[in-house]
Amino acid sequence: MEEKYRFLSEMERYEIININDGDKYSVLGNNDIVINENGELKLLLLGDGKSSKMFFRNNEMLEVSWDYVKKIGSKTIIIDVDGETLRKSHI
Repeated sequence: MEEKYRFLSEMERYEIININDGDKYSVLGNNDIVINENGELKLLLLGDGKSSKMFFRNNEMLEVSWDYVKKIGSKTIIIDVDGETLRKSHI
């Protein structure tokens, strides 16, 4: 079976879509990923989409556990999380 590899530089252009409510969170390159010391993906940090780079915002982000990432497609990252589960974070 052939392994499918994805490069971060390619994934930065993937749009993040929440299928729970249809919200779009811009592309991965305008958001961020938290990786623990073991190299495991732990969180997506999602901004409001109004600024092109995370460090130009007011640093208020939404934390989405990587457990809610349901699929990484050819041009999208699909998450399934309700609004009550999202946590605000000030990074």
